[in-house]
Amino acid sequence: MTKAIMIQGTGSNVGKSMIVAGLLRACVRRGINARPFKPQNMSNNAAVTEDGGEIGRAQALQARAAGVAPHTDMNPILLKPQSATGAQVIVQGKIAGHQEASSFGKNKATLMPAVLQSFQRLAEGCDLIIVEGAGSPAETNLRKGDIANMGFATAAGVPVVLMGDIDRGGVIAQIVGTQAVMDAQDNAQVRGFSVNKFRGDRSLFDAGRDDIAARTGWPSLGVIPWFDQAHRLPAEDVMDLPARTGSKGTKCVIAVPRLPRISNFDDLDPLAAEEHVDLRLITPGMTLPADADMVLMVGSKATIADLAAFRAEGWDIDLAAHIRRGGHVLGLCGGYQMLGKSIADPHGIEGPPCEVAGLGHLDVETVMAPIKHLSVKEGLHPASGMRVEGYEIHIGETTGPDCARAWLSIDGKAEGAASATGRVQGCYMHGIFGANGFRSAFLERFGASSGLDFEAGVEATLDALADHVERYMDVDQLLSLAQEVQQTVSA
Repeated sequence: MTKAIMIQGTGSNVGKSMIVAGLLRACVRRGINARPFKPQNMSNNAAVTEDGGEIGRAQALQARAAGVAPHTDMNPILLKPQSATGAQVIVQGKIAGHQEASSFGKNKATLMPAVLQSFQRLAEGCDLIIVEGAGSPAETNLRKGDIANMGFATAAGVPVVLMGDIDRGGVIAQIVGTQAVMDAQDNAQVRGFSVNKFRGDRSLFDAGRDDIAARTGWPSLGVIPWFDQAHRLPAEDVMDLPARTGSKGTKCVIAVPRLPRISNFDDLDPLAAEEHVDLRLITPGMTLPADADMVLMVGSKATIADLAAFRAEGWDIDLAAHIRRGGHVLGLCGGYQMLGKSIADPHGIEGPPCEVAGLGHLDVETVMAPIKHLSVKEGLHPASGMRVEGYEIHIGETTGPDCARAWLSIDGKAEGAASATGRVQGCYMHGIFGANGFRSAFLERFGASSGLDFEAGVEATLDALADHVERYMDVDQLLSLAQEVQQTVSA
């Protein structure tokens, strides 16, 4: 019989995703057939699954830690922010529409059947499901109709371990306060707590750990030190990017404008790991650096709005100057669309129907269409002869004269476009920099050598994370707390 346990946090970014990944890899080592599950996620950094849908990239990494292919049932509800108050709603991998936050708050309970259906299906093929919550169960204003934390835990009968973040301070209040504001039914689901991101001598917190246990009646499952190798794993949140990039060499400088709705920025991870690449995340208020060898424009969840933001920062002027100086530009997905002559949205997919001028550095035009392209692909970079693999996740069709100079061949078809000089290029393919041979060949043109095996590095880091979790968390106790999944779960 399949069992389940849930890791919830006292807030966002307490390290739930990483700890779940470590637990899953630890389970693999113990011979346990485990799966990740997150009822609801909010992220524009999505992964394409083999069953033709999309899920949060954190769940894709967790699936990798578990040694299985990512599946849409691992993250049945994905919210992809498109504006300050609205998001695209993905249900079991497919677009279900767009909702404003106020409407979603009222209607989210209607998504519980889909959540439970995915949970049930996932339980049919494994021994254990490790569930990850979202945000905090202490947000009492969001409890009604909740599907992400205690709403799911109580509906599915899944026991909970509550995790606090000592690095941000006030961890005793985080955990004790969470218990204080939750109702009796929700508190009854909690079986223990843990403290994450500790720095220094852990024995100095023994009294604090014991105080939490005494005040809550919950046992401690461990005080987990800061995991120094966390930066080697793909980031889920754009807010994590500044800590993951920066000066590490002077051979190749790559500037990345951080747009408000930046998406699928996992393209940056292999480049950030390179010893001789200085990957600079350019935030609002900064200018594109004059010493950049290349400007890399990554994906966007709202291309037209982010193009306006790009211009508002004056980055269009900086980019034109960069090209005049002989600099290179690569646009991926939304960044590719921005580099063209125009972007038309006749169906109002990103907002009111409109057509806007692009940056004009590629002789191509994009028309947004209702059909979303979601696929895992592989192909060739003809100039270097190197294989590439990755995925497409976009809305829109791009055509024009510069497509005749496509710089990739994907599944035997030309993909992307290049300017007459070859210094401005673009394509829809994500994930291409994960291929060691292609990445090495790409960087050579800028004088940067590469000896990095990126994918092997991710695997080694997941193993190190499992070691870390096994050492500092009572995994045996956590597994003993897991309960059997009831096959009659319903909303």
